[in-house]
Amino acid sequence: VQLQASGGGLVQAGGSLRLSCVVSGFSLADYHAIGWFRSGPGHGREGVGCRSSTGDRTYYLDSVKGRFTISRDNAKNTFYLQMNNLKPDDTAEYFCAADRFLGCDRTAMVDYDYWGQGTLVTVSS
Repeated sequence: VQLQASGGGLVQAGGSLRLSCVVSGFSLADYHAIGWFRSGPGHGREGVGCRSSTGDRTYYLDSVKGRFTISRDNAKNTFYLQMNNLKPDDTAEYFCAADRFLGCDRTAMVDYDYWGQGTLVTVSS
């Protein structure tokens, strides 16, 4: 099982980035919940957001609500984090995660089974 995150980079405040997480070793279509985390200066690892396997439930960190969106493409076995109106405080290493059995909420997502390596996002002011 492998999750490969990509898409990080340097962007100016107000800009956008889309992170991708390509999954291998299992099928996202098999009812996996998906999520993104970040670890940045001034704060430890925090759950950015998640999306349930059916998409009927989502969770987003308060500071990113309205700016970040998680989506999935089961056919490509890939899920995404679209980040708009980026702020310097969004600077962090971002990690993707997935789980076959757990749902999507702030508590459940920290126990997701499958994790990818990080991709660095730097937002300049």
